[in-house]
Formats: sequence, structure tokens, C-alpha cells
Amino acid sequence: MKLPARVRIVDVSPRDGLQNERQPVPTDVKVELVHRLQAAGVQEIEVTSYVSPKWVPQMADNHAVMTGLQRRPGVRYAVLVPNLKGLEAALADRPDEIVVFGAASEAFSRKNINCSIAESIERFAPVVEQARAAGVAVRGAISCAVGCPYEGEVAPGRVGEVARRFKAIGVQRVDVADTIGVGTPLRVQRALEAVLAHYDLDHVSGHFHDTYGQALANTLAALQLGVWNFQSSVAGLGGCPYAKGATGNVATEDVVYLLHGLGLDTGIDLEALAETGAWISERLGRPTGSRAGRALLARRACVAEGG
Repeated sequence: MKLPARVRIVDVSPRDGLQNERQPVPTDVKVELVHRLQAAGVQEIEVTSYVSPKWVPQMADNHAVMTGLQRRPGVRYAVLVPNLKGLEAALADRPDEIVVFGAASEAFSRKNINCSIAESIERFAPVVEQARAAGVAVRGAISCAVGCPYEGEVAPGRVGEVARRFKAIGVQRVDVADTIGVGTPLRVQRALEAVLAHYDLDHVSGHFHDTYGQALANTLAALQLGVWNFQSSVAGLGGCPYAKGATGNVATEDVVYLLHGLGLDTGIDLEALAETGAWISERLGRPTGSRAGRALLARRACVAEGG
């Protein structure tokens, strides 16, 4: 296999992982999660979002979280913004990157943000322009890039069209997101290839959910195309409120275990990452959703007991 020489992970657990938690997560826990992730070697972290607290109350403390961070040189801090108002608030907190979003499914776009795909991207055009004018990088997330809970399978051409529109408004890099986790390796590769017609390999990433247990296989399929940037969530936190039955993001620990097993350097300390996953899961009152994390910590406990 021809694999990329480097791989970088964007851990989205502080934002995508926590945003749908029903119980309020204290601000200091969110800040500590970011600190633990960067201490483990994660170099890109999606920290929070600037959406209305009416819609996502868990992210209402975005300013407190961002200002509470002890930033590390070389770490990139991203935030999600839905509109110009959100951008204005975000810029005051000095993110390195903002994330805008568009769906490859018309039905999902209308259910999620109450407008068509074209309208959603047109709305983001001034957001992208102002962010870049302020010296802030812009990433675009393409949701439902493989399948939609309302429309079923999504054609690669529609994914490519969203990428083309993102490129036209100045989005610098894009995520190909299997939002409901229905993707298989061939379908994921076709979606990625459609995006690669508009962006080069350095500006395309994969974001896979694990509903059908295919996320790691899809990661390997993306690696085989040369994709070297991936979004994941420590402990497998997160899901999609618009996709019933969809499980969370693939666990960062599981992805890193795969990458290290392939001999690829991530710059991440897997043991420290597993500890972080167990720590945040304990704060949320449940076991970690990472299989690799559970296995690593169980093995360590066994060794400590002399087993």
C-alpha cells in the first residue's frame, strides 16, 4: 500500500463530542479536556461553536472556554460558526480556524438549517470572506457525504458539487463527513475522489462515524488515496441529532492505534490519549466508547496487578 508520509488528527470531542450531551458539562471540564488532548500530542482541536444557545445550550459557554485555554505553540484551535453574528463573537476569542458546514443532501440541509444547499453556501460567503480578511483560516464540513437519513445513498457528484461551491467562496480545506456512519470503503473513496477534483490532498480530510462498524476500514480506504488528515473524537463521543440511531464519531484512540500499527507517525501519545478518553467518560458517567482505549487501560491494570 502507498500511504501518506504523515497523518494529522483533528480531535472534535470538545465541540462535536459534547454538544449533544443532555447533562450540562462544566466549563472547567471542557477546558481541561482540551488541555489533556494537547498534552497527549493532538495538534488540532475543534474547541467549541458559536451557535445560538437556544439551539445548542451546551455551547453557550464558548467565550469562557476559549478564554480559559492555555494555548500551546503549534496547536491549532478551531471553532464552528453558523453565520456572521457567530463569526463576530468567535473572532473576539482568536480562533486559528473557523468551520462552516454544508450538506450533500438537500433533505438534510432543509431539516438541519432550513434552507437549500446552494442557499446555505451563499450565506457562508460573507462569513468566509470576513474570516479570511481577519487572518483566520476556513474549513468547510460536507455532511452526509455518503448517505442521508432522509434520502438514502448520496451520489458522489453531489459531494463534488458542494466542494466546488465551497472552493468558489474561498473555503481553504474541506472535511468529507459520513455523518450517519453508513459508508463503506468504496463509497467513501468515491466521495473523496469527487472532492479531490476540486481540492488537493493537503486540503481534504475524512470524518467518519461508526454506526455500522466501518469507520476504521473507511479510514484505511482514505489513507490509500493519500488522505492524511482525519477528524475523530476521543472516547467516541458525539453523534448527530438529525440522524436517529447514528452512533458517535470514531474514537480517536482507535484511529491512532490503527495508524501506529501501520507505522505512521501521528505525534500522539496513545496511552495519554486513552487516559483522556477514560477521564472525560468518567465525568460524563459512562465507560469510554473506545475499544482500543479500554483494551490499553485494562492491559495496564493487569500488568500492575502482576497478571
